[in-house]
Amino acid sequence: MKQGKPIKKGWLVIMILAALALYYYMALPVINIHAAETWVFLVILIILPAGFYGRKKRIGIREIRQDKGMRVFGGIFLAVVAAYLIGSLLSSPIINAKKYQKLMAVEKGTFSKDVEELSFDKIPLLDRDTAEILGDRKMGSMVDMVSQFEADNIYSQINYKGNPVRVTPLRYASWIKWLTNRSEGIPAYIRINMADQTTELVKLEKGIRYTTSEHFNRNIYRHLRFAHPTYIYGELSFEIDERGVPYWIAPVKKYNIGLFGGETIGKVVLCNAITGETKTYAIDKVPQWVDRAYSADMLVKLFDYHGTLKHGFFNSILSQKDCLETTDGYNYLALDDDVWMYTGVTSVNGDQSNVGFVLSNQRTMETKYYEVEGATESAAMSSAEGQVQHLKYQATFPLLLNISDEPTYFIALKDEAGLVKKYAMVNVQKYQIVAIGDSVSQCQEEYLSLLFRDGVKKEEPKGEAEQASGTIEAAAAVVLDGNTHYYLTLQGDDRIYDVAVQEFPEIIRYQAGSPVTLEYQPGEKVNQVTALGETGQEVSQAETEKEQTADKKE
Repeated sequence: MKQGKPIKKGWLVIMILAALALYYYMALPVINIHAAETWVFLVILIILPAGFYGRKKRIGIREIRQDKGMRVFGGIFLAVVAAYLIGSLLSSPIINAKKYQKLMAVEKGTFSKDVEELSFDKIPLLDRDTAEILGDRKMGSMVDMVSQFEADNIYSQINYKGNPVRVTPLRYASWIKWLTNRSEGIPAYIRINMADQTTELVKLEKGIRYTTSEHFNRNIYRHLRFAHPTYIYGELSFEIDERGVPYWIAPVKKYNIGLFGGETIGKVVLCNAITGETKTYAIDKVPQWVDRAYSADMLVKLFDYHGTLKHGFFNSILSQKDCLETTDGYNYLALDDDVWMYTGVTSVNGDQSNVGFVLSNQRTMETKYYEVEGATESAAMSSAEGQVQHLKYQATFPLLLNISDEPTYFIALKDEAGLVKKYAMVNVQKYQIVAIGDSVSQCQEEYLSLLFRDGVKKEEPKGEAEQASGTIEAAAAVVLDGNTHYYLTLQGDDRIYDVAVQEFPEIIRYQAGSPVTLEYQPGEKVNQVTALGETGQEVSQAETEKEQTADKKE
């Protein structure tokens, strides 16, 4: 019997260690005093041996206070809980309002200067939900893969070679499919161009071995935790570098106020999704191609601290003087090869309008605030839906664009199947100005005409018209936004002239070899024809107007 006691104690220790090891492997708690889960782990480290001790000693609930060992366990437990509660209080905005308010540096910007007008091929027309629909459709068309894999629901928005795209890896369709394919890994990822809506299944020479759908040590969360047991990771994102190599971007949180407060990002871990190789960068040394270190939710939270805590914590709760907060929802804008989070800013008092909006860089946290009073995003969405209420289309969350130096909400309108059918542009400051179009160019054309009609913009004086005469060398008909145009070139003249058939239907009588006289407004690539006539038979529009004016005077 004397030899049996040490054996039982040994088994007890082994069981405790095994239980802790299993918990660590499954729950993956971080070992860092700044993480709440570490304190939970400490509590479990106390409760488990205390439970085994009490069971061995057969200590009842009433006998806990009388047992010396249980009093030791109880004292340690209370000390850990007290340290956590005190640390939480000392880290809170209640006593650190000024520090929280200064976590994010916010500059005032000029919208027309900071946000350039985007060409149509750079405007992201799809939201995340539509991207998922396109991704699922692409997988459905891949007969050789659809039975084994499915699209993951990550769909990170990034800039890839100057284009706004969303990317997501594939994942194993089931446990059985994982068992039969894990040796080769996941063979591809999906890339969707948000501007032209093209969807590609990018196949890889070597499969992706580290994903969220992997199990055991190749699960990306477990792989990162074992690589850096003390790192407190933020929200992971899936990105590709300029060569198309897939990576996991794992931001590492930094706590700037007390034990648990002032959460920002201090480092970023890049993990090659194929090889599992990891490399850690300081936040100011992150490669340019990385688009997201700060999640949109974190940026929104930091700006809310900045906007509500100007006059202290209790002012943000009681009188709420000068308190601003972000509106519900956000979107993304591509600027200078970075992805910026956009959201509106409104008064805490519940005004039904925005006082401005904010742009925040997801890689650097650079943030700019623009004082532009106008409609909230929800009001703009309602205005757009009202224009097509008979079709029952639903508006997506707006994208903020610069259209002719005017802050403009760009909204996609989707049918019940989730597919984009029309586009809307709503002026931020005058949200009764709403333009609807079947294409982006048509929508913009209608929007600009509304701006001129309502006096928001004034027609810029055109330059002096120029004239060209000669023999038509070539003529080609093209259709632009549903309207037919003729592109002409003259013999001995390398310039291209654009004649709108809607304005000059007689152009259809002209062909190669016909003599012609053109009056036009010079353009960068194409010259816009403003008057048309045969050489020697018809004068320019300007001359015609002069003659008509002279006749009236006589």
